Amino acid sequence: MKNVTVTMEDSVAEWARLEAARRNTSVSRLVGELLAEKMRSDDAYERALQDWLHRERTWASDGGRYPGREQP
Repeated sequence: MKNVTVTMEDSVAEWARLEAARRNTSVSRLVGELLAEKMRSDDAYERALQDWLHRERTWASDGGRYPGREQP
C-alpha cells in the first residue's frame, strides 16, 4: 500500500466525507476503492475492444450493399 496526497475542491472533499460515512469507511479507503473500480472498468473495456478488433469478420462485404433493417 502507498500513501498519497490528493488535492481536490472543497465541495468534492465534502462529498467524499459524506459518501465515506455512508459506506462506513474512510475517505482514503473510498478513494482507493473508486480508483480500483475505474482501473478494472478501463481494463475490461480495453480487453473487450482488443478482442473485437482481432476477431475474424464473417460479415465482410463482397462489394455489394448490406441488407437493410427491413429485410429478415
